[in-house]
Amino acid sequence: MTKHRTGTREEWLTARLELLEAEKELTRRSDELARRRRELPWVRIDKEYRFETDEGKASLADLFKGRSQLLVYHFMFGPDYSSGCPSCSAIADGFNGFGVHLANHDVMLWAVSRAPLEKLQAYKRRMGWSFPWASSFGNDFNSDFDVYASEEQQRTGAYEYNYRPGTPVAAFATRMWRRPCQSWQLLWRAHRASATANIFHN
Repeated sequence: MTKHRTGTREEWLTARLELLEAEKELTRRSDELARRRRELPWVRIDKEYRFETDEGKASLADLFKGRSQLLVYHFMFGPDYSSGCPSCSAIADGFNGFGVHLANHDVMLWAVSRAPLEKLQAYKRRMGWSFPWASSFGNDFNSDFDVYASEEQQRTGAYEYNYRPGTPVAAFATRMWRRPCQSWQLLWRAHRASATANIFHN
């Protein structure tokens, strides 16, 4: 049996009320961070990107599916992977469920990975998923948004991670995955006012 401190109901209640205040403070800080995140300046995306999807080739604009907001989850699945990242897979297990709720708020959700579409489709069938998943294989989408760096870039520090240049993630990734990790997960949002309007990310 694991050893742990014990006490009376009164001692527990005193400690629990102290913890409750800390939890409320954390919630207030989280709300403030969310507000600041929403107020980040929007940056126009001028580059043309092409993706492979179940319906065929698609542009970034096509991924909106007529909605005003696009959520892109950069799913860690490189061209040489035999399966998807376990952490990403655990997160993606919920996509089928809340995708319909996002749609009610004019938001379209996609997963995007660097692996060829055939690999993504096979893994999607294996996992029983139905959410839309696009392949960015062969384009610069992932590297342009700092969720991919080649082994050479990691060795030389010629990449960005968490919005900073040259963060030494390669050694960390090797410890975690037993191999260099060239992709990172990220939830990314874009906006479009109409079907012919410019696309912005924040």
